[in-house]
Amino acid sequence: MDLNSIYILIIAFALDAIFGDPKKLPHLIVGYGNSIYFGEKKLNKGASKVLKGALLTILLVGISFVFPYLTIRLLNAYNFPILSILFSIIMLFYCLANKTLIKEGYAVFNTLKNEGLEAGRKRLSWIVGRETNNLSEQQIRIATLETMSENLSDGVIAPLFYFLIFGIPGVMAYKMINTLDSMIGYKNDRYISFGKFAAKLDDVANYIPARITAILMLLVQFKLSGISFVFKEGKKHSSPNAGYPEAALAYILDCQFGGPNYYHGKLLKKPFIGSNNRIIKHEEIKIASRINYAVSILFCLLSIAILLLF
Repeated sequence: MDLNSIYILIIAFALDAIFGDPKKLPHLIVGYGNSIYFGEKKLNKGASKVLKGALLTILLVGISFVFPYLTIRLLNAYNFPILSILFSIIMLFYCLANKTLIKEGYAVFNTLKNEGLEAGRKRLSWIVGRETNNLSEQQIRIATLETMSENLSDGVIAPLFYFLIFGIPGVMAYKMINTLDSMIGYKNDRYISFGKFAAKLDDVANYIPARITAILMLLVQFKLSGISFVFKEGKKHSSPNAGYPEAALAYILDCQFGGPNYYHGKLLKKPFIGSNNRIIKHEEIKIASRINYAVSILFCLLSIAILLLF
């Protein structure tokens, strides 16, 4: 039984639930992004782009694991356990994003409702990679719900999953993998070679958490009968992982996600997830938010139970 890990988990989870991302403080992920930007600018040119991208990925992920590992060991070795716990709480807090994710989802829905289509498109562009200039109200709501379900895995369940297995070094390494994918994992002319390794590594890292997320989404809504739907529809997605939590939310809401969208000027003909192409209502953001909160709390409790047992 690791009581320190339980304290770290509870406090970091509570801080995220209360405050979300601390905009006025230096943020770990901003630092990650700056290091990726610097490395990409220096290396993404000339020959052997796949190799260069792989080396950058391995280097940054390795540093993001080794740095917290050594920091925690040194603090404990020099008899600073309180500082070690405080450092761990802050790092885990930075790696969780459920409060901010839900806040951004509400912001898009409310902006669309109160300020109109153009404002809604602009607000959505803050949180998605697809082009938003020509999206309809229905497409904006769908994109928001898809993002909330997908990032429930990336922003909460996966970080907690790797915290359980590898502690703070594991969760920080995972966030570097996820940040690399979000910055250089695109299949466009600039990144298709350089970001190939990072994208594949992110696929591997999210394989189990994405499926756990989808099952928990069904569980908190008492709709485990949708498991076959999730695994049938989820595999249609171009991502090996994102489709599963999206399919879970589509089943819960009895709606249709997916379909073609423009990314970086190119039309990607993504398959549809679900078949009920009904209009998404404004009020349904509340259902998605409750699901995100319920899944996060449930997995946090399961994590505490596992730490108590082992």
